[in-house]
Amino acid sequence: MNRRNLIKFAGSALLNAAVVGGGAVAILRPAHATPPAPRAANDARLLSFVNTHTGETYAGAYWQNGAYVTEELAAINQVMRDHRSGEVHEIDPRLLDQLHTLRGAVNATSPFQIISGYRSAESNAGLAAASSGVATRSLHMQGRAIDIRVSGVELPRLRDAALAMNAGGVGYYESSNFIHIDTGRVRRW
Repeated sequence: MNRRNLIKFAGSALLNAAVVGGGAVAILRPAHATPPAPRAANDARLLSFVNTHTGETYAGAYWQNGAYVTEELAAINQVMRDHRSGEVHEIDPRLLDQLHTLRGAVNATSPFQIISGYRSAESNAGLAAASSGVATRSLHMQGRAIDIRVSGVELPRLRDAALAMNAGGVGYYESSNFIHIDTGRVRRW
C-alpha cells in the first residue's frame, strides 16, 4: 500500500468515526513515522474499527515487516475492551488476521463496526442469563471472537465471505444486523 492509499484509508476511518461516533475519542496510530520502504508497505496488514458502544476508533497497521506491532495490538485491545466493565484483554492476533482477510474479500472501505469484542466473565454471564443466544463459555471471554458489521457491505455477503475463509466459527444474526466470527473450530449457526 502506498502512502496515498494509507492516507485515504485513515481519512475514511476518521470520516466514519465522525459520522458514527459523534464526539468519539480517536485512537489513531500512523503505520510509520516516515514513509515505509516499498517492500514494507506491501507487507502491512491494515485494519480499522469503530466501537458502536464507546465511539472509539482505530485505524492502523497491526502487522508489518513480518511481525505483529505491539503498540498497535495494545490499541486494538483497548478499542475491543469490554464496554460494560472497561476490562481490557489481549485479542487473539489470529482473529485480526481473519478480519484482515475478510476485509479484502468484501473490498471493505469502511471500518468494521464492533458490536461485541472482548467480554469479561461477568458481562458474558449477564448476557447469557438474559438471552439463549449467548454461549456460557463464549470465545469472547478469551479475546477470540468478535461480532461485527461493515457499512456498505450487505450482511449476507459478509457472512458468506467469512464462511468461505473456513477459518473458525461464523454466526449469522440477521435480526440484530451482525455476524460473529471466532478462532475456534470451524462451524456455523
